Amino acid sequence: MAEGVRRINAILDGSAELGFANLEQQAIFAEAGTILYHDEANFIGEAVAYNLRSGSLTLIDKDENASRNGADPFHRIHLYMSRKRGKDTTAWLTETSTALSQHDSVIKWKLHLLDPYDNNRPAPPSPNVEHYVEEDRLNLAVAEIAFSSPLAAQSLFSSRIFKEVHAPQAQHVGAIGVYLVKGFYTFVRDGCPTLAGLRGSRVAELITELGATNQLDEKVMARFASR
Repeated sequence: MAEGVRRINAILDGSAELGFANLEQQAIFAEAGTILYHDEANFIGEAVAYNLRSGSLTLIDKDENASRNGADPFHRIHLYMSRKRGKDTTAWLTETSTALSQHDSVIKWKLHLLDPYDNNRPAPPSPNVEHYVEEDRLNLAVAEIAFSSPLAAQSLFSSRIFKEVHAPQAQHVGAIGVYLVKGFYTFVRDGCPTLAGLRGSRVAELITELGATNQLDEKVMARFASR
């Protein structure tokens, strides 16, 4: 972190990325998700949902597996940045992410410029779960960055382009939090449920590890698909 940039101290156990083709599909999910929201109090202490009206920006993605389910084979981090207000900061984050994503060590770089969170309008609507966030998490940008290994990541951090980006960081970012991703689970891809989406991540992982092709039989799969 550059001098003058604070550390985001929030403890995060996981995050979910939900994308929709349009607002109508998002509304369908919101209605169907009522069961999930009411169940969150049984296993989540805090849940905070940020909108992404402009969508996310995938700058590079060399991962050939678009439906991962299980332990993450990459050294992947989620970089949370408390961004300062103004168009200059948005432009800086986009430009620097674009430049850094071109480094040979980067396997994936996806930038989420989240809409500001409003503590007076807590989301998601899950009762008995904390939805309040501190100042450093009200106006966030989040980058998903994947490398082949920690050593590969260090090659980016020691590069000339990283040092150039690092210098003006404090002008645009007030605080930073870095979270290591240990597992990556895909439940829906291109509007269709994956094996994990139909059977659950643990069962899907077991089917894959055992090579249980009988579980992929059309008649078996039909039992779990909506009709």
